[in-house]
Amino acid sequence: MFKEKFDLDLDFLKMKSPHLIGVDISSSSVKMVELSISNKGNQTYRIERYAIEPLPDDAMLEGGIVNLEVVSDCMQRGWKRMGTRQKNVALALPVTDVITKKIIVPAGQREDDLIFQVENEASQYIPFPLDEIDLDFQIVKPVSESVDEVEVLIAASRKEKVEDRVAAALSAGLKAIVMDVESYAAQAAFELTLSQLPEGGKNQVIALVDIGSTVMKINVFHNGEQVYTRDQPFGGNQLTQEISNQFNLSTEESEIAKKNGKLPDSYKAEVLQPFCETLAIEVMRAIQFFYTSTQYTEVNYIFIAGGCAVIPGLNEIIASRTQVSTFIVNPFSTMELSSRIIPKQLNLDAPALLIACGLALRSFDPS
Repeated sequence: MFKEKFDLDLDFLKMKSPHLIGVDISSSSVKMVELSISNKGNQTYRIERYAIEPLPDDAMLEGGIVNLEVVSDCMQRGWKRMGTRQKNVALALPVTDVITKKIIVPAGQREDDLIFQVENEASQYIPFPLDEIDLDFQIVKPVSESVDEVEVLIAASRKEKVEDRVAAALSAGLKAIVMDVESYAAQAAFELTLSQLPEGGKNQVIALVDIGSTVMKINVFHNGEQVYTRDQPFGGNQLTQEISNQFNLSTEESEIAKKNGKLPDSYKAEVLQPFCETLAIEVMRAIQFFYTSTQYTEVNYIFIAGGCAVIPGLNEIIASRTQVSTFIVNPFSTMELSSRIIPKQLNLDAPALLIACGLALRSFDPS
């Protein structure tokens, strides 16, 4: 079995509390975050260090690792650049690689009985033999209509999907302790930012739009529960491609120029502005899909994350298109910063570090 093969205690959902580095392996980079608690009395978090290491285009495909050696080397470079002694890490799988389902079961069951019921349920809706998957579950909450029942969340993934990420960490000299799901990690970090809203966003419908390199992920929350999720094939790579086409640069040159801003004067009007308008239209379409797919008729706030989120004026363009107040995510906005952190650079990098931050927060789960 996988756990025996790697001699690891991995899970999707159960609580762990060793000190962990959050490691987010995306299609374009490996992002790593290490947090601590500076004041245990009021749970004040402190960002100790972080790193973002770019990945070549052929390292990942649709969220899966294609070139394990390249990804492992990237993780190792990021770890060395952080200058930490910590080697325990929390990783995450893309939502597309995880099957989740909520079930209702009688409260107060023995663990063995609950495991039997979970496996029986899983065998009915998971299209793979149980010995080919990693399966985990967590009791979420009591059922409001019944004191005798509880809601249980089941999560399952193909073993090879888990093994690839664990193997990359091991090859980098790191030890995977927790395997989470990207959307859960993003939500954990995102919830840190809600204090800036009136009453912490209570009773409000809030959309989190994570703009990655190739995919825009939309998650909508209401009172801490995810009520909608959707992926749209649009991301920052479109901007890179437009720069390449417009100014006759290679993809690599375009990516560098995009980040350092060294582009011709015509860039803003001819490339960046049209890209932002197209992106805003994609967000508007996503919100419309949300309305037509659910009983909800209003989104109160939009938060944007990912590398594109810090494009100057993008949040205003999205707000204008959607007629919804739009903010840039910064999960570190209420945290203390270590002396290693450059505040201005962190503000630029923060929206891309949402998942890595959420994974690092697993260090502080109750035992």
